[in-house]
Amino acid sequence: MQKIKTFFCKYRYLHLMMLPCILFFLIFKYVPMYGLIIAFKDYEAVGGFWGILSAPFVGLQNFKRFFSSIYFGRLLRNTLLISTYRLIFSFPAPVIMAILINEIRSTRFKRTVQTITYMPHFLSWVIVSGLLIVLLSPTSGPAAGLFRLLGKEPVALLSDTRYFRSLLVISEVWKSVGWGTIIYLAAITGIDQEIYEAATVDGASRLQKIFKITLPQMADIISIMLILAVGKILDENFEQVFNMYNPAVYEVADVFETYVYRTGILNAQYSYSAAVGVFKSVVSLVLVLITNKLARLMGNEGIW
Repeated sequence: MQKIKTFFCKYRYLHLMMLPCILFFLIFKYVPMYGLIIAFKDYEAVGGFWGILSAPFVGLQNFKRFFSSIYFGRLLRNTLLISTYRLIFSFPAPVIMAILINEIRSTRFKRTVQTITYMPHFLSWVIVSGLLIVLLSPTSGPAAGLFRLLGKEPVALLSDTRYFRSLLVISEVWKSVGWGTIIYLAAITGIDQEIYEAATVDGASRLQKIFKITLPQMADIISIMLILAVGKILDENFEQVFNMYNPAVYEVADVFETYVYRTGILNAQYSYSAAVGVFKSVVSLVLVLITNKLARLMGNEGIW
């Protein structure tokens, strides 16, 4: 007990710095988990917080209702497809961008590229969606002018099921690629420069250095980021989809979070929407465990 007291006293300022982060997770992540029991009850928001305890218990009825609905297959398919596309195109994009930026010799040009690619991250999805609506307008946007220039009829791209998922992925890459390079550039900076010097003496080209030195040295951080990305594979970017989609593309754009919003917030089906959220969280946890295990089997570091 005395050792613990001494430890906290010795590093009291570091613990004080951690306190806001700990409080954030306690208040916004752990305390709300109490409300998950409404997924197994018929809760109608009567009685407020204490009404959760008095609500009748229905077991797995809400889950059975979701699994037997027409929305289950559509939501699972859309979420997995959109997330897979993002994993294929969005995940490697920051890695490639970080390597390309690292290869720039001019410090001023490197900083300029970094600043320009970081900027979209600070735009909200409301602004980005508004820009896309204006740019891709089939009546007055630049896209309409391009279609006419090519001798074709303008297409409402944001209302066309053939293009909507691609637009989601492209806009996600554009917005996040610059910000995602930060952690990879930090990993590249930590590589011992003597390794590169030795490779130069041995006559290695810049491309050989990238594949033989840079990427292997980044393997651990890439595997950790991949595990985190897979963990969010069912956790779609609600703000992006919500601001970009419309009823015309529900068939290909509706995901778990937008469905939970409509059923839980708009239609007040709290227990049913909570059951959908619990299912999504359980599947995400299983995916994290599997990916972490595979990463460790491949010799890379996992989250634990």
